[in-house]
Amino acid sequence: MGIYEELKARGLIAQVTDEEEIRELLNNGKAVFYIGFDPTADSLHVGHFMALCLMKRLQMAGNKPIALIGGGTGMIGDPSGRSDLRQMMTTETICHNCDAFKKQMERFIEFGEGKAMMVNNADWLMKLNYVDMLREVGCCFSVNNMLRAECYKQRMEKGLSFLEFNYMIMQSYDFYHMFQAFGCNMQFGGDDQWSNMLGGTDLIRRKLGKDAYAMTITLLMNAEGKKMGKTASGAVWLDPNKTSPFDFYQYWRNVGDADVLKCIRMLTFLPLEEIDAMDKWEGSQLNRAKEILAYELTKLVHGEDEAEKAQETARALFSGTGDAENMPATVLSEDRFENGKIGVLNLLTACGLCASNGEARRLVQQGGVMVSDKKAEVTDVYDREDFSGEGVVIKKGKKIFHRAQI
Repeated sequence: MGIYEELKARGLIAQVTDEEEIRELLNNGKAVFYIGFDPTADSLHVGHFMALCLMKRLQMAGNKPIALIGGGTGMIGDPSGRSDLRQMMTTETICHNCDAFKKQMERFIEFGEGKAMMVNNADWLMKLNYVDMLREVGCCFSVNNMLRAECYKQRMEKGLSFLEFNYMIMQSYDFYHMFQAFGCNMQFGGDDQWSNMLGGTDLIRRKLGKDAYAMTITLLMNAEGKKMGKTASGAVWLDPNKTSPFDFYQYWRNVGDADVLKCIRMLTFLPLEEIDAMDKWEGSQLNRAKEILAYELTKLVHGEDEAEKAQETARALFSGTGDAENMPATVLSEDRFENGKIGVLNLLTACGLCASNGEARRLVQQGGVMVSDKKAEVTDVYDREDFSGEGVVIKKGKKIFHRAQI
């Protein structure tokens, strides 16, 4: 089985422009492909996870990845999947986020001479003269066709700014530039990027002739991947300072029964034969599948030691035999206490388990909080001394454990 057939078997490929040519390139290690990442935060999250795993798979098969950081397109913001205008970021923030992305990507992709590249589209987009850009690139785009694209149609009712309207042109120019500068002959992206990607392929062929070699391929990243990056409390980050290895493990350990084998197939590097054997698993066996998923992905992102710790801690906590050593923890500062005491609502917000006192109040009233193995009441108050030593263990719902200490 070639790498292209493996991607299909894992459920990763949604659409392609020319399947035979793409299969030939990928299976023979001739693809120089890029995936773009706009630096909207200072950490990647699990919504990016599928793309990173894909880059790793293709590099292992002999293909050359280009990780494109959107330092230039990030100045505008992608309207895809948005109901309103993205918050404008400063140049300094974008640069900081780009640096953070590279450090995290190095866990997945091998960079260096003749290996993977990392480039920043600010290096060419920020140098463009606007009038020259309109004359060279703008003439190749039909406004009518652009407005029919899904990424713009969904914004038309609430209003689409002219700033965002330029995003497709800029993303298309990225492919055009990298085709010429780096020999990039393929682009990957989520299914929400299909119109933007086709724009890049069409621009290359219009500017350089129909024989210009450029391919597009999309993954099930919007429906199946990007939604993975969000939970009720926010994003699940790859940065351990934002999402601890234990919380990361628990996120995957708690996926739904209907999704666990799909996630194992798409995101882990376990052999397909081994995964196919799991298709018959049901009942308690699915819990074992969830442990496998959580362990494999935590090992991939945070290393084997952290994956072992997270798994041991999770098993011990749920069996009632474990201590709090490897549990996510918050160190409470002195100003959190008033006269040496802290109420349960302030405790939950201080630990980041609730976004506000109002949310904390609702959670406690619904019986969803345990503190030191006792169901919390809204009026509960704790002494500063309670948090000494290993601290206090808070249980939110059935699956989230947290330790608070001074």
